[in-house]
Amino acid sequence: MTTPAPLTILTGASRGLGRAMAAQRLRAGHRLLALARRPDPTLADVARDAGATLEQWAVDLARPGEVATRLEAWFAAIAPGEVAAATLINNAALLTPPGPITATDADALADALRVGLEAPVLLTRAFLRATDGWSVPRKVLNISSGLGRFAMAGSAPYCAVKAGLDHFSRALALDEALKADGAKVVSLAPGVIDTDMQVQLRGADPAVFVEQQRFAAMKSGGALDSPDAAAAKVLAVLDRADFGAKPIADVREP
Repeated sequence: MTTPAPLTILTGASRGLGRAMAAQRLRAGHRLLALARRPDPTLADVARDAGATLEQWAVDLARPGEVATRLEAWFAAIAPGEVAAATLINNAALLTPPGPITATDADALADALRVGLEAPVLLTRAFLRATDGWSVPRKVLNISSGLGRFAMAGSAPYCAVKAGLDHFSRALALDEALKADGAKVVSLAPGVIDTDMQVQLRGADPAVFVEQQRFAAMKSGGALDSPDAAAAKVLAVLDRADFGAKPIADVREP
């Protein structure tokens, strides 16, 4: 008889925080489905060395309906008895060039909104529908940002996406709390991390992005977490016994 394994679905798994979380989630006996536009072949080596099971999908989350449909169908082939716990981590995000929204390409803006908000909503729906009635613990972790809670000039699309993700999580947590076996839901700000997104912000033109110097100073002042350090903090929150007690959380808070 197969021993039930913890199962995690993770988006944006090939770069930055997502890649670091994927590597750290690949522990002995764990199963990970990693979604990214360009899967990372080195994760297969991490999985093999750790004794974990890895599946990677090359997907475009700017077309989230197709991915959500595929995810729900994928779950149909899994017996609940094969799973010890099920977790969805909505991590993928897309940053439009910093600056006023009037200068943002409409197609790029639409993609950022779909990847950052529409995709998490549709994937969460697919995850909850597919695991409805499972008796194992289920968790939804949405990776948010301080910019979902505090507005910043030159970042209106990203602020909107993260604020929407926060409020979606609040409402979803209320729905799930009405069920005897509802999923635990948290929208988590992961701190300030030295990723490609940070490179884009501190490399922006100060004439169109007035906060550029602040982001450059965070880098020069050593105020940024590495992706590995940030991933460890995020996964520590995910593994806490009281996960879900507060649907809006920050790794920098107790």
